[in-house]
Amino acid sequence: MPHRSSLILLCLAALWLAACYGVRFGLLENAGWVDVCAEDASLRACQARSGLGLLIHFGVFGQAALAASVPAFLVPGRIGWWLAALALFVGLLALVFYSVSMAVFAVVLAGLRLVRQPRPARA
Repeated sequence: MPHRSSLILLCLAALWLAACYGVRFGLLENAGWVDVCAEDASLRACQARSGLGLLIHFGVFGQAALAASVPAFLVPGRIGWWLAALALFVGLLALVFYSVSMAVFAVVLAGLRLVRQPRPARA
């Protein structure tokens, strides 16, 4: 991966991680939302909170990260690189949202794929 692409990806991953933690602590773990959602569950924030809770409960984020990282590790070229970048972002989301068991493997596989040197062309 070129140096510039890796720097951009690192900055985007840091921003994504900060945004994920913002959602986690601002929406999911904030006790103020319990009272608001108990009074009016039809608010969009309450629906988002409920939907995220179901996705976390069923481990969707970890499974999606693993489903993207395994093919990314095996597919050569740009398609594999983009799949690995997607798997990294979904894996970071899964790590923040309590799906650590599968997300760890997904993030490691995606990271290995992203730093792998391209194969030289055969003559």
